[in-house]
Amino acid sequence: MARGRSKRVTLLDVAKEANCSVSLASIVMRDATGASEETRRRVKAVATRLGYRPDQRARALRAARSGLIGVTFGVHQPFHAEIVDGLYSAAESGGHELVLSAVVGGVDDRRAAETLLRDRCEALIMIAPSLGMGRLRVLADEVPIVAVARPLSCPGVDVVRIDDQGGIVMAVDHLVSLGHRRIVHVDGGTAPSSPERRAGYLEAMEAHGLSAQASILPGGLEQEHGARAAAELLEGSGHELPTAITAFNDRVAFGLLQGLIMAGADVPGRVSVVGFDNARRSDAALVPLTTVDQNPGLMARLALERAIGRAADRYLPTEQVLVPRLIERASTAPPAGAVRR
Repeated sequence: MARGRSKRVTLLDVAKEANCSVSLASIVMRDATGASEETRRRVKAVATRLGYRPDQRARALRAARSGLIGVTFGVHQPFHAEIVDGLYSAAESGGHELVLSAVVGGVDDRRAAETLLRDRCEALIMIAPSLGMGRLRVLADEVPIVAVARPLSCPGVDVVRIDDQGGIVMAVDHLVSLGHRRIVHVDGGTAPSSPERRAGYLEAMEAHGLSAQASILPGGLEQEHGARAAAELLEGSGHELPTAITAFNDRVAFGLLQGLIMAGADVPGRVSVVGFDNARRSDAALVPLTTVDQNPGLMARLALERAIGRAADRYLPTEQVLVPRLIERASTAPPAGAVRR
């Protein structure tokens, strides 16, 4: 009886045996960047033991560059939309195209990224990803990743962000220079960058000798969180209304403005408010908003440059921290009877 032809070992077989994704196994077998040394040793040992031989025709097909850069973003986040707009502007003069995958509802950053990997994107730009370090590192083993607008330290991941801590320090310095002492911070809850902005607020208050008066209210990302914080301040808990408030972002600041003004608290005559982001409509709010500018256009250009460079193996991962800029508008003024420094 003739012996049957043995089944050819595939890359899927190697990946299953090595307990990794097919994409990661492919990176190792192509000797491309993006896999740790431990992973390379494990995958190559499995490939040798199983007798894996690459299909040269399939390899040639995979080697063809897709020219696609994937982008994950929060569909409800206006600041994310500004970065996406900047990415499209930056991509106009290049040979790459953008593929978008929204984070919304039941689709988290991981699922959004997996969709882009199926589209054969050469690199991913992830705007303020909420993935944990473990999952982000695994993803970075498969494809070059540029994280935008999120402070993090993760091997294999590029970071392009603003100095969040320094931005809030600027906001507090500005308010103190106007004569404010009772300054409250409404934070961003569990949002990326929230810890850094809280730290900046506390650092600045301490630097001005105001630690005893420092107060942080729980907040979030949305306008409703600002309105809720305004209601809490107005209801009072035995404390005097602060003369100034720094908000995690402009949407929270918009909620504060709305809540304060509807309750009859004059802004900035009674309370000054500072936002963060310099969102497009911040100059057209109920009171034009003083805010910290993140320069999303520059952030987008740098992120795209890093993504394209990493896809072509021209760069090693790095972190680029941009300097924020305070935009003074009508929502801040000296408190009544104060002498400006």
